[in-house]
Amino acid sequence: MKNTVITFREAKGREKLVMLTVYDYSTAKIMDQSGVHALLVGDSLGNVMLGYDNTLAVTLDDMIRHCTAVARASDNALVVCDMPFMSYHVSVEESLRNAGRLLAQGMAHAVKLEGGMDFCPTVRALIRASVPVMGHLGLTPQSVHALGGYRVQGRSLAAAQKLLDDARALQDAGVFALVLECVPAPLGARITHELAIPVIGIGAGPDCDGQVLVWQDMSGLTSAPPKFVKIFGQVDSAMRTAFTAYAEAVKSGVFPSQENSYSMSDTSLFDALR
Repeated sequence: MKNTVITFREAKGREKLVMLTVYDYSTAKIMDQSGVHALLVGDSLGNVMLGYDNTLAVTLDDMIRHCTAVARASDNALVVCDMPFMSYHVSVEESLRNAGRLLAQGMAHAVKLEGGMDFCPTVRALIRASVPVMGHLGLTPQSVHALGGYRVQGRSLAAAQKLLDDARALQDAGVFALVLECVPAPLGARITHELAIPVIGIGAGPDCDGQVLVWQDMSGLTSAPPKFVKIFGQVDSAMRTAFTAYAEAVKSGVFPSQENSYSMSDTSLFDALR
């Protein structure tokens, strides 16, 4: 079944939603065939694909390039693309222009942006322009310096109330779903039960309507992943085995063999080469 923003929103209370980050065609194709409801082209590509310490250096052109690759691979999954740092902060007009590029050029089905009620006017404007929006609260990586690093959010009563108020405001503004990152599990449960839209957790406990992880984290490719990550497969060891075997085969002359080479019936043709 083709997943859309409508089917995604209507899944709340019916089934757990599955979302993974992805940044390239080949990986997205496998995910699309594996029962993943939504493919998130996250600005986390800055960390896991480009080698930055954070997501702040990721550009709109970076997001468009990676999103088009993922979108071409998706036959079933909803494709959501992050709006990168400062692409929706300057003005509503600029936010509309940038989100429009992500849908028109990046082939995204929806955009995701970080922040609470301060960004509700932007969310409303995007939705009026027929741009579906997914919200993101809790640990918002684009605010890493303002937050003092990557740390759990919502541990005090005041901070928890602010997150709940922001979640309500984003829902009222029209987001079709909300990512909730790195908050105590009881708060994740409260916000999930409070909202009528799906809440997708990442380090927000088991009671959220769905879960999202960075695929390199859950596949064992990342050294020292966050506490909330469970490793579901050791892709790193499989890749290392394959790369090492290839290197040894090339160095020893075992590869390529005759079965990996092209032949021809009349080799005398090349006798005239000078």
